[in-house]
Amino acid sequence: MKRLDHYILFKFIGTFFFMVAMLMIIIIVFDLSENIDSFLKHDAPWQRVVTDHYLTSIPYFTNQFIHLFAFISVIFFTSKMSNHSEVVAVLSSGVSFWRFLRPYLMGAMLLTLMSLYLGNFLVPNMNEVRRKFKDEYIEHLTKSAGRNVHLQTDKDEFVYVEYYNLNHKIGYNFTVERYKENVLNYKLISEAIFYDSIGPHNWWIDYMSEHYINGDQESLVNHRRYDTIIETLTPSDFYNMKEDFEEMNFFELRDHIRTMRQRGTEGIRRYEVEMHQRMAQPAAILILTLIGAALSSRRIKGGMGMHLGFGIAVGFLYVLLGQIGKAFGVNGVTSPALAAWIPNAIYALLAVVTLVKAPK
Repeated sequence: MKRLDHYILFKFIGTFFFMVAMLMIIIIVFDLSENIDSFLKHDAPWQRVVTDHYLTSIPYFTNQFIHLFAFISVIFFTSKMSNHSEVVAVLSSGVSFWRFLRPYLMGAMLLTLMSLYLGNFLVPNMNEVRRKFKDEYIEHLTKSAGRNVHLQTDKDEFVYVEYYNLNHKIGYNFTVERYKENVLNYKLISEAIFYDSIGPHNWWIDYMSEHYINGDQESLVNHRRYDTIIETLTPSDFYNMKEDFEEMNFFELRDHIRTMRQRGTEGIRRYEVEMHQRMAQPAAILILTLIGAALSSRRIKGGMGMHLGFGIAVGFLYVLLGQIGKAFGVNGVTSPALAAWIPNAIYALLAVVTLVKAPK
């Protein structure tokens, strides 16, 4: 790696982390002013406020805006180089524009790998702590699914519970129906079902009766208490957690989508869009870095102010396109994959145009 690569890469990464630090301070100040009443009202321990809320929020917000941080960082330090005629000097020395871009691509690749790790592994783990704190002291994220909950746990198996108590993990008036070739052949009726998180079985059922149906014949078996394993049923099926996908790593999210698809659960498109966005956002770092380098390497009237103003406008337009694409994907206007990758496709074309017109 030559001195030019070291110089530009150091400028890129240094400016990126400086901007991250500045924005984190701003976010923490605004968040504290907004939530301090909730902290005081619920007697939140200040040690947990710092460790469970703010420290875990840093990776979350960094990953949320990492593509914009990278883009604005490139605009900022490259426009300074251009105003100081450093870009002209580099190109005049015989270095081609494509060679000039190499350290930008190296920096973008490092941040892309960082974003993939943050978004798919580290942030979901951190979110378990952050969201637990938020549920206790700021906003209740967990809500009951209501009364009369119907679930499809397998292709031919359906579950019903009249009411599920979240605190005690007890479901009342529990029923399981199984079908064979669309004909009911088994039905379980119970007064209550209890979740056992540490025992050898997932659930145990109290006061139950099993009905075995074979055409016009039916046999009945009663049990006082029955330990059972219902692998496809979890307590989370009986309550709604706001944006629970935030706590799932990539593989957990993929498996959750597969389970939802098997059960025919509603709302699956939101999870599919999220999974595709976790891949599309890191790719955006590469695209936006190329656009930023091509735009800001040209010396223009107005200097850095014009570069930054135009860069911020381009960056927030990308965010707007991302929100529009997400809405289209969630509401079924387009496929989840297309919804997540539409902004990247549009900006990839913009990158080609800006690179062709960049000073050589």
